[in-house]
Amino acid sequence: MDANRNNTKRKYESAMPIIDEGWWESVLAEDRQYRSPRPSQGLTKPKVLPESKAETVPVSVSAATDWDTLRELFSKDQIIAMKVTGHNRGGLLVENGHLSGFIPFSHLIELAGREHESDRHVSLESYVGRMVNVKVIECVQEEERVVFSERAALAEPGKRGELFNNLQPGSRVKGVVTNITDFGVFVDLGGVEGLIHISELSWGRVLHPSQIVKLGEEIQVQVLEIAPERCRVALSLKRLRSNPWEHATTDFPVGTIHTAVITSVMSYGAFARIEAGVEGLIHGSEMTLAPHQSPREILSEGQELKVRILHLDVAHQRMGLSLLLQNP
Repeated sequence: MDANRNNTKRKYESAMPIIDEGWWESVLAEDRQYRSPRPSQGLTKPKVLPESKAETVPVSVSAATDWDTLRELFSKDQIIAMKVTGHNRGGLLVENGHLSGFIPFSHLIELAGREHESDRHVSLESYVGRMVNVKVIECVQEEERVVFSERAALAEPGKRGELFNNLQPGSRVKGVVTNITDFGVFVDLGGVEGLIHISELSWGRVLHPSQIVKLGEEIQVQVLEIAPERCRVALSLKRLRSNPWEHATTDFPVGTIHTAVITSVMSYGAFARIEAGVEGLIHGSEMTLAPHQSPREILSEGQELKVRILHLDVAHQRMGLSLLLQNP
């Protein structure tokens, strides 16, 4: 019995990805160029929103550096009112007394999902001079880095600690999609935002996360890793489903014929989906093309057709296909 339990544990652990700091670089990619300035001296004390009031009131600040104050704000998950003093393409620069920092574009409530709009500068400029309620979500003194989040401040003070105490790697939780970026999807878990990296959205190819989820959609996800000290939660959508490639050798033997749907067409061929998470490449050499004819001239996305499995590479989740029959 113990042997079976150990085997199950090893199988589960081997399925869990190793999340290193490089994986996390995506979370705040655009604002890496910004570093908060060194604290100024002799300025006014910051104002913090207490748990019981929506208005701002003074908070006691010791004679120590402002990093002590910032760490306290972070550890207590308090809401603080900050004034927007400027912006760059990555987001907003904010100050309050001798505290200053940065709000990434992806953490602004009004601008969620609008990263690619042409008037992004105008949208950010409209914030300058305004007061916004935020929480500290990252505080790294060694890098002189302070990151705030307006969206995190929607949850009551102290909620983050409560959530991190309950979150466990491997657990399933529900959340709401709050932002969709090129590199992944942010999900609000009820006071803490987690990230589903694009590689964790589906077992198959994902050209853009918006293909898989929609803004405001409630989804169930699996927790991969938590880092409370950096307010980070790595999530997965695909791991709630079995990996179809594990049985590909049995389900899609070389030489068998299947119905497939074209998912994208390239100059050199086309990708076709046989079932959710399983796609293969139909190379141009496996199509009947006239001289100088391109695959784009005979195939289109969403088109259904018949293919034969030519070769299978389960380890790298790759499949070679041959076009047999083009349905009208």
